[in-house]
Amino acid sequence: MAPRKKAAGPDDDRTRSFPAFPPAVGSRTAFAGSWWGQAWVDALETTSMDAARLGRGRTYARRGAVEDITVTPGLAKAKVQGSRPRPYTSTVEVEQLSDADWDRLLKAVASRAAHIAALLDKDMPPELLDDAKAAGVRLLPAAGDLSPGCSCPDWGWPCKHASALCYQIARLLDTDPFVLLLLRGRGEQELMEELRTRNAAAAATATAHDSDSGTGTSRLGTETPSVVGISAVEAFSAAPGDPAALLAGITAFEIPAAPDVPGRPPVLAAATGEAVDAIDAVALERLAADTAGRAHTLRTLYTGFDEPAATPLMPQLTTWQDAVRMAAEEDEAASEEVYERVLSAYDLGDVQMSMSILAWRQGGSAGLSTLETAWTPTTADKARARRSLEDWTADGDPPALRVWRNRWTAQAEGVQVRLGTDHRWYPYRRDPEDGTWWPLGTAEHDPASALATLLTDADKAAEHLGLVRP
Repeated sequence: MAPRKKAAGPDDDRTRSFPAFPPAVGSRTAFAGSWWGQAWVDALETTSMDAARLGRGRTYARRGAVEDITVTPGLAKAKVQGSRPRPYTSTVEVEQLSDADWDRLLKAVASRAAHIAALLDKDMPPELLDDAKAAGVRLLPAAGDLSPGCSCPDWGWPCKHASALCYQIARLLDTDPFVLLLLRGRGEQELMEELRTRNAAAAATATAHDSDSGTGTSRLGTETPSVVGISAVEAFSAAPGDPAALLAGITAFEIPAAPDVPGRPPVLAAATGEAVDAIDAVALERLAADTAGRAHTLRTLYTGFDEPAATPLMPQLTTWQDAVRMAAEEDEAASEEVYERVLSAYDLGDVQMSMSILAWRQGGSAGLSTLETAWTPTTADKARARRSLEDWTADGDPPALRVWRNRWTAQAEGVQVRLGTDHRWYPYRRDPEDGTWWPLGTAEHDPASALATLLTDADKAAEHLGLVRP
């Protein structure tokens, strides 16, 4: 769940507001999918003195009683709708780390680039917690670290309203571990700036050491090539905290133009030797070629933006999503090879793999998620969809639609549109042979357009379905 956008300010990083989660009535899905989110739930349930109130808190959370959640250092707060018309104000306090704790924790994180990369990827690897523990810092909350409170008259500890807030916080932690770090006392921007400062200082020390131990030669003994401009270490250390000065230093480099085509990686499959035999050379060649292609795309696209660093172009993908992306490439020879490898690695059938590729071509990771996962849209999403469909069918006979979660189905016509998490509508057509639903067509920004394409081009879509079915 993404925090709300707010006007920039010096304290924005230390105050984050998250919109309410939609109701999930009837669902018994765990509140935490990540291991660190589950650690939060464990701390709550160990702290509680009343299991029955926890159960009612879970019910309150699932029915959407918890409104917007505001997180600041050491405190999370939200309005929770109880049995009375006016909602209660519930809070949960979390013990903050001391400055000495933060110093030891940041030292442990900064010492491993993988920790920083994982946090930026919204992940918290167990190794980070191990390093923190070795430094004498307990990052995840334990029994006694959480202190729930509420404005209701219930003396339970915690009451059902505060319990509901705590369970929803577990969902926030699932998607963004920086929420936990903020509760422990530091904001994301604040932490990343401190890590950058520490890394710059370490790099400056290493550079000074190299200069003292040699005369312009690299560790391989070859002469270091001259570079026009200034080093990144100088750019960061010249004016810490001054983005304009930093940008001026970075732009002193003359960035070469992107080549017309991506570079070609070395051919490894024909090589021999013990080192080569120990790896899958064909797979490594394919990954290298893919990396070169993506880097070339990234370099080309960035030249069209005034502020490239603020322009996300390539989303972070899971291993499965990236495998489907590579199999969906238009290079038929390469795609066929990847296709077979993915089938084998994930033990899939042709139908499931073909559907996944079509879904990726429809909408990338959002299209694949729409194929694989049903979810419950908000009331506002449903209302907008109904208005769009009512306007479209005002002058004719609308198809009868059955609505289930994010899927709107015209059973008689054998068509369906699904709302994706990117708020686009994905068209699907039912295979008359086995009743499976296939992603076909282009994602649209309103359901009427997606349905209209399916209904007006039924013959063409059916013919296409015959072509893509394995």
